[in-house]
Amino acid sequence: MIVVAGESLIDLVPGGAPGPLAPLLPRRGGGPYNTAVALGRIGADVSFCSRVSTDAFGEALVAGLRAAGVGTGLVQRGPEPTTLAVASVGPDGSARYGFYVEGTADRLFAVPERLPEGVRAVAFGTCSLALEPGASAYEALLRRSSRDGAFTLLDPNIRPGLIPDPVAYRERFAGWLPYVSLLKLSEEDAAWLGGGPEEWLAAGPAAVVLTRGAEGLTVFTPGYEVTVPGVRVEVVDTIGAGDTVNAALLHALAGRAPTALSREDWRELLSFAARAAAVTCTRAGAEPPYGHELVDA
Repeated sequence: MIVVAGESLIDLVPGGAPGPLAPLLPRRGGGPYNTAVALGRIGADVSFCSRVSTDAFGEALVAGLRAAGVGTGLVQRGPEPTTLAVASVGPDGSARYGFYVEGTADRLFAVPERLPEGVRAVAFGTCSLALEPGASAYEALLRRSSRDGAFTLLDPNIRPGLIPDPVAYRERFAGWLPYVSLLKLSEEDAAWLGGGPEEWLAAGPAAVVLTRGAEGLTVFTPGYEVTVPGVRVEVVDTIGAGDTVNAALLHALAGRAPTALSREDWRELLSFAARAAAVTCTRAGAEPPYGHELVDA
């Protein structure tokens, strides 16, 4: 089983005519939530670990998990409101967000006493590791999962507007790396964090995957690096593309340690992730592909 730990939220995505007052359409979202849904659609055994509101948006989020085949046994519920993210989409399909997070349910996440038997991987990232008090709880789960021998994936998915003290966050990020098996991040994340793959690898991860948008993906390991190109498609928006990459990586690894992979293994794995992300980019909002859509892609 794969467990994805982190926030769920509602993306308010522009619809209709462009402009600052364009109608906003609600879409299920949140980096970890999207990753869990993508895993479920691909066909993985996956469970979501978070705190979700009992409001109407929260009910829709839980329904979306179940529809994708994602287990909800680790989902905590509470009366607090659902986090909202207002998205603006640029001419190239890239998205920027404004967040409404005060007093929302996912910030009150508590560390579960234990994870189910048979958990082989746990994924973390995005707002959940930036907003207290939940951030400390997710950090504790990351450390515990690593000590228990689980494969851990970290996608920082930086949202600068949610980080009041960048210096403190960068120090905290460095403290997570010894507990991370695979670090995946975008070029924008890397530029904001500073440092680079060699430095991050030395701190703990067995591999670092860097996404470059339409230009593709690169994996860095202690011995070599491998790059695959992006898949050219007509982009509607890029919402959820990076989260789909997380899911594809976790699914394609299938329990293998990054250190056991050859260059060709990584080339196949990254190519699968690029195809999956490309499908997501052809759809409005975070709508990752189903397994059958990737068989002949």
